[in-house]
Amino acid sequence: MPNIKSAKKRVLVNQKKTEQNKNIRSEVRTEIKKIEALIKENKFEEAKALLPHAFALIDSAASKNIIHANNAANKKSRLAKKIDAAAPAVETPVPAKKKAAKVEKEEAPATTETVTETPAEEPVKKTVRKPRAKKTEELKAE
Repeated sequence: MPNIKSAKKRVLVNQKKTEQNKNIRSEVRTEIKKIEALIKENKFEEAKALLPHAFALIDSAASKNIIHANNAANKKSRLAKKIDAAAPAVETPVPAKKKAAKVEKEEAPATTETVTETPAEEPVKKTVRKPRAKKTEELKAE
């Protein structure tokens, strides 16, 4: 145990911060385990519902430097991949409005009117590169 007052305080503050960090890290791990348990039980909708909360906890821990930003990204990626891989392959239905719009476009009769072409725009001028610098050997030879 240190003798200097400021060093004693440092020890106490470090212990307190260590406990706080452990609690946050533990909370992140617990949330990940909950989602993995739901995946094993084939409760994919519940797992997807918990995903935003888990992502928020992971991001919060990363912003407080409790876990590294890359570690946080890896954890989030793995969770999302597990849910996507485990969930049954079900096609998402296209909303009715989008289907109707596609049908209307296909059924529209072709017009017989002639379309006048708009004048072509001026061609884009290409930039000319500067010649490369002469090497010192070439300069010596000259």
